[in-house]
Amino acid sequence: MSFVEYGDTIKDGDTAIVFLGHESMFPVKVQHGTVTQTKYGVIRHSTDLIGKKYGSKVTCSKGGWVFILHPTPELWTMNLPHRTQILYSTDISIITMMLELKPGSIVCESGTGSGSLSHALIRTVAPTGHLYTVEFHQQRAEKAREEFREHGVEHLVTVTNQDVCKNGFGVSNIADAVFLDIPSPWEAIGHAKSALKAEGGRICSFSPCIEQVQRTCLAMEEYGFTEINTLEILLRVYNVRTISLQIPDLGKAAEDNSSTGFDSSNPANQGSLCTNLQQGTVQFKSGVPLREMVGHTGYLTFATKSLYFGIRDGEEMVLPGKRSRDEGSGSRSLPREYICAPLVLVNWMIAEVMVT
Repeated sequence: MSFVEYGDTIKDGDTAIVFLGHESMFPVKVQHGTVTQTKYGVIRHSTDLIGKKYGSKVTCSKGGWVFILHPTPELWTMNLPHRTQILYSTDISIITMMLELKPGSIVCESGTGSGSLSHALIRTVAPTGHLYTVEFHQQRAEKAREEFREHGVEHLVTVTNQDVCKNGFGVSNIADAVFLDIPSPWEAIGHAKSALKAEGGRICSFSPCIEQVQRTCLAMEEYGFTEINTLEILLRVYNVRTISLQIPDLGKAAEDNSSTGFDSSNPANQGSLCTNLQQGTVQFKSGVPLREMVGHTGYLTFATKSLYFGIRDGEEMVLPGKRSRDEGSGSRSLPREYICAPLVLVNWMIAEVMVT
């Protein structure tokens, strides 16, 4: 069993999802001779699970039944043991897209936490990519290593136990993307830039408080990141229901009554008039929003490491390989308003050639 490779048959040692309903499911580690208790009765691993196909309908000892599902990152997010607060599929989906991840990508992550996002990242970069994840808490790091090994993805992830704000990710110039979910992400922006490839890459920071976002954005700008933007994902779910509505009366009933000498002012005719107005209804499908919805989870701040970002020199930006004005009369430095803009950089270079 592996979270990145589907297997047809349940085997001893697999992690499977016991599905009782959309709002009731839980993970089990399949072991020979073990039993699992459910509200529908006992599931015996040796006879009810091992050797059966994933997706099978299993009858419990009390006559009820459950489905045994193959684990996926989405199902694991819904059922994992919480060691920390986790990211859910709504935020994970936009993170994966905005970081431009694909099979073969190299990703650095901190912190690992309960591993919800880690499993999704591993599935996205497999089979040739790699995840370098850093966790400050030793016990959480050890538990994450154990879970990755049990889930058959240990060859796709490296777990490091250290403080990313002080020691970084342990790698340099190899990452296509960096993700930060730590209390003070602004202290790790420099290490994140060092971990990203020299030709550039993407970074994302998840923070629940807007004050964290402000300091992180300032740090990103200080280190030369471009395309800095922050967003918040709010998922609003609609239920599809059948609704009955009255056909609107556009005056035809009134015209018919007037043509037949119908006296609407007569109290005896009031009930008949109401019956005529209400007898026409139509049924149709409509989306109705839930009365309650999941609110704020956190802010996602994205930015890009620019290939053209220079080195600060007072109030100006000096291109790599160029001397500052103080070092020679013939050299020119890049004005600050042209920071990190490839198109503007090309225009500046053309102007430089023309002046020269």
